[in-house]
Amino acid sequence: MRVVIQRVSQASVSIDGKVKSSINQGFMILLGVGNNDGPEDIQWLVRKIVALRIFDNADGVMNLSIKDIDGEILVVSQFTLMASCKKGNRPSWLNAAPHSISIPLYEQFCKELSDALGKPVGTGEFGAMMDVSLVNNGPTTICLDTKNKE
Repeated sequence: MRVVIQRVSQASVSIDGKVKSSINQGFMILLGVGNNDGPEDIQWLVRKIVALRIFDNADGVMNLSIKDIDGEILVVSQFTLMASCKKGNRPSWLNAAPHSISIPLYEQFCKELSDALGKPVGTGEFGAMMDVSLVNNGPTTICLDTKNKE
């Protein structure tokens, strides 16, 4: 699994011009699910995300977690994160899991993240054409890959 985590002051996802979910201060997370991903990837990501200390404390130092600031989370599925651009100029999507694998993992990720956060997370709609709007605060953007844990 791959995620792009953006620290935001606000974010929303709209489908056909209607806002599906919106949040204030917190994380806008784009999630890509790969062919070889499973529950262990979800568990690692959820633990890492809720403990990630990238919010400023009173001294302006990134030392607070999403839970410390009582922040919100919006998760949007994005299969394009699994793109391979190794060959040629047109990305290959062979690494992206099919819907039969990715939908249940996406839903489980959102549920476990909500449980760990202690509140519901906002979501997009799997497979829909979505417009994502956000104000990246910092800007602060973190990328995590469960197959390359850096």
